Amino acid sequence: MLNTQRIKELARDVGFDLCGVARCRNFEGDRGFLEGWIEQGFASSLDYLKRNTERRADAAALVEGAKSVIVCAVSYKNCISEGYPADHKTKVASYACTTDYHTTIKQMLFELSARLKELAPLLSGRCFVDSAPIFEKRYAVEAGLGWIGRQSLLVTPEFGTFVLLGEIVMTEECDSYDEPLVTVGCGECRRCVEACPNGAVKERHIDTSRCISCATIEREGEGEKCDLHGWIFGCDECQIVCPYNRKAPLATNPRFAPKFNPIEFTSEWWQNLSAEEFGEVFGSTPLSRAGVERIKANVEK
Repeated sequence: MLNTQRIKELARDVGFDLCGVARCRNFEGDRGFLEGWIEQGFASSLDYLKRNTERRADAAALVEGAKSVIVCAVSYKNCISEGYPADHKTKVASYACTTDYHTTIKQMLFELSARLKELAPLLSGRCFVDSAPIFEKRYAVEAGLGWIGRQSLLVTPEFGTFVLLGEIVMTEECDSYDEPLVTVGCGECRRCVEACPNGAVKERHIDTSRCISCATIEREGEGEKCDLHGWIFGCDECQIVCPYNRKAPLATNPRFAPKFNPIEFTSEWWQNLSAEEFGEVFGSTPLSRAGVERIKANVEK
């Protein structure tokens, strides 16, 4: 049996800002909501969300004998998270200005897992960073990290929505488990709903056919066209206006320091960028997922 307090101490040691532990459980209610959301067409071209809905509801389907889920979060807020000048036409979401978080957080989770195995040599489990069908935001809520806001993102009291998540699903039980937060939440605030220029933000869910982030990154569905409003990769509009984000501190983990500042780049600079130059500047960032030609196409829209 692992000591929850020790888990949190080790998580801080490897660089995470938040850590909580939840029991494995079946989230049938979330599964039902997801399936209804898909049936209404809100998933648009995101076909991967339409697969494995049953497995998403049960972490034990990912790790046999799973008993506990360690949920870790790290802040990535930087100067770009504050927003862009009104006349800037090539905006990039602030998380994408750093080294790809899939790589960074996975490394941190592996390090945490190795330290936990020193305490429990027979520990078995798997690390996930957007790499498996798991309701990670729901587990983050169960682990006491925050709540799901109107823009469907996890909101944390300390760091707002500018956090990235990773999980360790393990077979070991813990001596205590965290509880969801109470007496905090979005209240009557609807700034994120009102800020979305395309009306993609609904009540705690997203119409992905209208979402700028999806339009700049994901495969476009047939007939789907979306005004990008100057964003060429991702979008922070619904996050910039969140009161919790406005008061959140800048990230302190050097692994999430920006590798470039999009404010320095004009539309012409992006259009003249060669594939080789793109790889040199952005090869280790999330922009590599889109590729230089997709980015150039977004600049033109």
